Amino acid sequence: MISRKYRFHSRGGVRYTYKNGQTIRESKISLVFASNSRNKQRYAVVVSKKVLKSAVGRNRIRRRVYEVIREQLPKITKPVDCIFVVYSKEVATIDYKELRSLIVNLLKEASIL
Repeated sequence: MISRKYRFHSRGGVRYTYKNGQTIRESKISLVFASNSRNKQRYAVVVSKKVLKSAVGRNRIRRRVYEVIREQLPKITKPVDCIFVVYSKEVATIDYKELRSLIVNLLKEASIL
């Protein structure tokens, strides 16, 4: 899990990112990102009930994605808001290396890494 200073604290920031951000989509996960003027990075992971009914499963997906983000934090220097939206319940069970490559590819395509 990433520390609290790297997470969104209100819905206003998430709403702003959805409204003004750009989206890059892969088969299982997408990234909505927007630069910010706060000189810090913020991240969120969204897993809908349509993806997985169980809160335990949704939280597992969230923790796995946050862990990959935490590993990549030292490499990211831009002040950016990122929201990862998960579209597939396979994210809960895929190999960790495959999940990491999915997220790193999204970050590279967004020119964040």
